[in-house]
Amino acid sequence: MSVLVEPYHRHGVQLDQIVVEGIKAEGKHGVSATERATSQAFVVDVVVHVDTRVAAREDALAQTVDYGVMAEVAASKVSGETCDLIETLAERIAVGILEATEAFAVDVIIHKPRASISTPFGDIYVAIRRDLSGRNLWVDKRIGSAAGLADDPRSPEAVPPPRDHLDERPAKPVPVLLAIGGNLGDVEYTLARAVEDLGRVEGIRTLAVSPLVATKPVGGPDQPDFLNAVVRAETTLAARALLHVCQGIEMIHGREREVRDGPRTLDIDLVVYGDVTGVTDDLVLPHPRAHERAFVLAPWAAIEPQAKLPASASAPGGAVADLAAAAADAAGLQVMRNPWDPAAVIVARTTPPGTPPAGA
Repeated sequence: MSVLVEPYHRHGVQLDQIVVEGIKAEGKHGVSATERATSQAFVVDVVVHVDTRVAAREDALAQTVDYGVMAEVAASKVSGETCDLIETLAERIAVGILEATEAFAVDVIIHKPRASISTPFGDIYVAIRRDLSGRNLWVDKRIGSAAGLADDPRSPEAVPPPRDHLDERPAKPVPVLLAIGGNLGDVEYTLARAVEDLGRVEGIRTLAVSPLVATKPVGGPDQPDFLNAVVRAETTLAARALLHVCQGIEMIHGREREVRDGPRTLDIDLVVYGDVTGVTDDLVLPHPRAHERAFVLAPWAAIEPQAKLPASASAPGGAVADLAAAAADAAGLQVMRNPWDPAAVIVARTTPPGTPPAGA
């Protein structure tokens, strides 16, 4: 094999590699008019990083990556929409393969043997690596297992989580409240993307989004102020499955947990799940500190003035508006946007300047 790339590690384990080398396709990519007018050959090498142990044990293609799919995705991107840069083409191929396969990461190398330069050369290529932590990547089928928890079906060492009532899938949709926040990066855009991501998960329907508020950090090291909001939704997922979805979305948006109560790109907390109560090692319902957090209670009261927080064995309940007014951090809370429209935020961040409005 002439294609050699650095190993990719997931949770301390080096993953296996599946390589398709020398994929040939014609495309019109380049900055010159000639390159855009006339097809030329491109050669693509693709390396996906995946754990093949389950597939090997069960002799099952469904548990690994189909190299035919890898080749088809690469070739279709080369022969598809044109672009100026092979860097752009490499990005399209990488994202396409991550979306189409069970890979955790992918290396893409694009060779341009007929590049339009006057100096003789042996090879010109661009090499990139992309994985599931890319903040602009949506992978619906991976969102639950993206948190790397024990219920990842592709982990041969997985130990099933404790079976209790928090794993029971409801017979009909259950109302839930989720609190979202962050204080690193373009926080408003990240929160808007998180709302969008939640709405794309099968079994979750977003019903309402609160105003956007700013608050001082509670505990932890010195860090920037937070932006926060709450999302009212309904779900047919079990409580623990919903927790895993939230943790997967956090990971995709760059959440790291190295410092307790430290700064973060995104935090999604499951506050209430219907009238379910429970205390386990990984999930407590209702959220044990919701009753004292104005950054949860005040946005919640703004969209549901008569809402009540259920009491639990570890925390009191009560009228959300009253709890919000009494919370220690209430004085430092500042309303930033009311109403707050996540979809409009995404459009504003992703629309090039000068683009006419839709329908104009």
